[in-house]
Amino acid sequence: MEEIIFPNQIRMYRRLRGRSMQELADHLNVSLSAISKIEKGYRRVDQEQLVRVAEFLDCPLQELFVNEQNSQQEIVQAWRREQERRNKINEKSGLKTLGAGLRQIRNEKNLTLIEVAESADMTLSVYHRIEMGQREVSDKEFKNIAKALKMPAEELRDEIKSLDEKGMLEEIIQRNDAKYKLLSNPRGAIAAFNNASPESLKISVYGNAGKDGNIIINFEEEVKKVQRPAQLFNKKDAYAINLCTRRLGSLLPTRSILFVDPQEVVSVGDIALYYIKEGEAKILSIREDDNGQLYGIRWNPEEKMVLGNDDLQNVHKVVFISL
Repeated sequence: MEEIIFPNQIRMYRRLRGRSMQELADHLNVSLSAISKIEKGYRRVDQEQLVRVAEFLDCPLQELFVNEQNSQQEIVQAWRREQERRNKINEKSGLKTLGAGLRQIRNEKNLTLIEVAESADMTLSVYHRIEMGQREVSDKEFKNIAKALKMPAEELRDEIKSLDEKGMLEEIIQRNDAKYKLLSNPRGAIAAFNNASPESLKISVYGNAGKDGNIIINFEEEVKKVQRPAQLFNKKDAYAINLCTRRLGSLLPTRSILFVDPQEVVSVGDIALYYIKEGEAKILSIREDDNGQLYGIRWNPEEKMVLGNDDLQNVHKVVFISL
């Protein structure tokens, strides 16, 4: 199952600039079919791809997202119908129940996402999507997951079924649904702020320029406070960073603020902070090689960093970017 993101205005800007789908496909190094799905909002687009699209089409990044002020209503409605259709498919196929069951059992066994993913011979991002109920699982993959959880495959199936019948998975499913509902409905995100205190709507910004394009972060010395994004409401560990480095090239303007949630799992296409030591971090664009190994990259000059499972403990995901 493909992940779904906000619908976009890519097609409108592409036609406005007189660029073809093939030109955009070549620029992103993807197939023509992939561009068609991206423009319809059916295929996931990562942060870096969105930035590259904005540069290619010479438009502000925020203009690529549909909103009720500048988008045709039928575009918004068409995307929402597609999202609802896929959610129903998800429910019928039992992916949500499966993912919630795996998460419950993993937590009971005090295992981390990384430990299970590694033992099941999967990338962290793939296994995370399975637990979120957003990816189908083959028989071979299920057997590998069962082995990672130290259970026979049939016993694992029976345990998930039993947890579901006892109603023990509903809360996990609801939390996962709420997360995707928040991302798919901007009005729903804003509603979370209705009863919030003024202070809770702010988030601290840190970060000063260090050597070699690194960022020095002292959590005892905030630079300023800014408006807290809706998706970070009630996220106590979240924080924000000044973009005081050009090691990501021209991907983002220098005035950008990066909002970070250290509890989120990083995956391919993300922008992330990698702490090389306490108080000092690199900003990386997360990639994946042909063997499923995650690595980070930055430019000026180009630098590639392989991220092993131990390294991922020091990687904090950028979940929102203010331009």
